[in-house]
Amino acid sequence: MRAVPETGADDAIASANPTRNRWWTPTSRQVLTLAVALVAVQSVVRAGVAFSGDFYWDDLILISRSGQYPALSGEFLFYDHDGHFMPAAFLAAWFATTVAPLSWVVPALMLILLQLLASLAVLRVLWLLLGPRPALLLPFAFYLFSPLTLPSFQWWAAGLNSLPMQIAIAWVAGDAIRLQRTARIRFAVSGAIVAALSFAFFEKSVLVPIVACMTVVLLNHVDGIESPIRSAVRGGRALWIPLVVVTAVWTVAYPAFTESRFNVPSAAQTAGLVHHGTSLGLVPTLLGGPWAWERWSPSPPWATPPIALAVLGWAAVLAALAWSLIRKRRTGAVWLSMVAYIAASEAAMVSTRSGPDTAYELAQTLRYVADSAVVIAIGWALIAHAPRRPGARVLPQPQPVLVAGLTALFFVSSMWSTVTFVQRWRESPTVDYLANVRESLAANRNTPLLDQPVSIWVLLPVAYPHNMASGIFGPLRERPEFARSTNYLQLLDDSGRLVPAAVAPARNIGQGPVPGCGYLVEGGAAEIPLDGPLIDWEWTAQLTYLASADGKIEVGFGDGREVTDPVTVPVQAGLNHAFVRLFGAGDTLRVRPMTPGLALCIGAGPVGSVVPAPRSGE
Repeated sequence: MRAVPETGADDAIASANPTRNRWWTPTSRQVLTLAVALVAVQSVVRAGVAFSGDFYWDDLILISRSGQYPALSGEFLFYDHDGHFMPAAFLAAWFATTVAPLSWVVPALMLILLQLLASLAVLRVLWLLLGPRPALLLPFAFYLFSPLTLPSFQWWAAGLNSLPMQIAIAWVAGDAIRLQRTARIRFAVSGAIVAALSFAFFEKSVLVPIVACMTVVLLNHVDGIESPIRSAVRGGRALWIPLVVVTAVWTVAYPAFTESRFNVPSAAQTAGLVHHGTSLGLVPTLLGGPWAWERWSPSPPWATPPIALAVLGWAAVLAALAWSLIRKRRTGAVWLSMVAYIAASEAAMVSTRSGPDTAYELAQTLRYVADSAVVIAIGWALIAHAPRRPGARVLPQPQPVLVAGLTALFFVSSMWSTVTFVQRWRESPTVDYLANVRESLAANRNTPLLDQPVSIWVLLPVAYPHNMASGIFGPLRERPEFARSTNYLQLLDDSGRLVPAAVAPARNIGQGPVPGCGYLVEGGAAEIPLDGPLIDWEWTAQLTYLASADGKIEVGFGDGREVTDPVTVPVQAGLNHAFVRLFGAGDTLRVRPMTPGLALCIGAGPVGSVVPAPRSGE
C-alpha cells in the first residue's frame, strides 16, 4: 500500500508560521513569470554565443557527408562517426546543408531552438519536484547559465548530440513523475517517444531511462514511501516496458553499426583524466566558472580555472553535502546517484577517448559531462524537496531577495566565463578560412578546380576523405566544378584563398623522340615514359600539348595493356596546358585520343604534387 508522503520542510514552515515572510511571498504565477524571464535571458545570451561562432571540425565532416550521400540511405544514416551512433543528427545536418549550404544561420537557429526546448523541459521537471517555490529558481538558474553546457552548445556537431539528450533526460523524468502521480498512459507514450528520439541523436542517451527511473525512485525515497523501488516500478511500468524495448533494440543496433573504441587505460592516466575533468572541469562550473579558457588550434577551448576557484567549488560541494545530510532526511541516496552519473560519464570518456597521445586537457573541454547539468539540477531539486530531519532548527524560508542575490552572483560569474569562452572560440582559423573560401570560389566559377584537402588548421588528414574540398564545398551553389583536370592550376591556401599553383615534380615527362613535337599522339594510344616509377598515391600530371583541334583525350597510368583509373581530359586547339589528377602507380602515362582525327604533340612536364606557385622574384 502506498504511504502518504511526509510533509516537506517548506510546507512545515508555512503551516507553523504563515506570517514569517510578511513583506512578500511570491505567488505561483510570479515564480513562473520569473522562471520564464530567466529562460528569455538565457535565449538571448545563447543566441549571442551561437551567432558569434561558425563551423568547426566535425561540423565540416557532417556537411561533407550530407552532400555526398542520399539522406535516407543506410550508408549515410548509420555511419560510424568516431564511435557515435547518431542517424537523427545526420538528418539534421543534411537538412541544414540542403537549405543553406555552409551558412551558419541554420545550425545556429537549430542550437538555439534545441536549447530552448531543453530549458523548458528542465523547468517542467523542476516544477513537478518543487512546485512554485522561489527555491526552484536556484537549480533552474544553474542549468540555464552554467558554463558546463556551453562548449557542447557552441559546437554544432556536439550540440546535435548533447542537447536532444538533455531534453530527453528532463522530459522523460517529468513524464515518469506524472505517470506515477496520475497513471495516465499519455505520459508513458510521450516519454517512450522522446527517449527513442534521443537514442537516434546520441548513443549516451541510453542513460535517459535510468535517470527517469532513478528520479522516481529517489522522489519516493525522500518522501518516505515504503518500498520506493517497487512503487516506482509498479507505478511506471507502462513507461518502463517500452523503454526496455527501445533500449534492447539500441543494444543490438549500436554494436552492429559502430566499431568499439573501448580500451583499458593505465591507472595513472585514468586518475589524471578524472582529476582534470572533475576538479578543473565540472566543479568550478558549479560556481559559474571556470572564468578562463585556453586553446591550442585546432583543438577546442578547455577550462583553465584559477586554483582558488577549484578549491572554493569543492568547499561549496562539501558544505552543501554536510548541510543536506544534517538538515534533510534521506538525501544521501540523491548525492550518491549524482556522483554515480558523473562517474559514468567520465568512465565513458576515459574508456573510449584515452590513449598514449591523449592530453589531460581533453577532460577539461566539459562536453563529456555537459548532460550532468540536468542531473545536478534534478538532484538539487530532490534535496530541496526532502523533509527536514526531526529536531533540526526551523530556518526561515529563503527570502526572494536572497534567492535573487545568489542567482545574480552566479549569473555574473557565468557570464564572465561565457564571454571568455566566446573570445577563445572565435580564435579558430576556421571562421576566416570558410569566409575566404566562399568568396574565392564564387569569384572563380568558370575554371575547374582539382580536389585537395582543406587546411590542416581546419581539419586534419585523419578525417580523410571528409577533409577534401570537393566534399565540404560541394554543396555550395556558387563555385567552380571540382574535376579531375583543369587548364589553370590553383589551390586553396591556408587562409582559404585561391592562389596560382604549380606541380612540384616527383617524376618528369621527357622531351620525347619526335623533333619539334615530343611525343606524338595520333590514331591510337601512346605510351609516354616517366624518368622513374611512382608509388601508389595521388599525383598531378602537367601535360604541355599542341592539339590539332578541340577534343578529348584519355589519360592514366599504363602497364602496356590497360589504363589504370583513366581520366577524360578536354583539350583545345593550339598550344596549351592540362593538369590531370591521377591515382595509382607506374612509370608510364598512357594517352589516347577520344575525338576522331585528333592529333597531339606532348612535351616535357612534371608529374608530382600541387604546391603554391613561386611568386615573382622567388
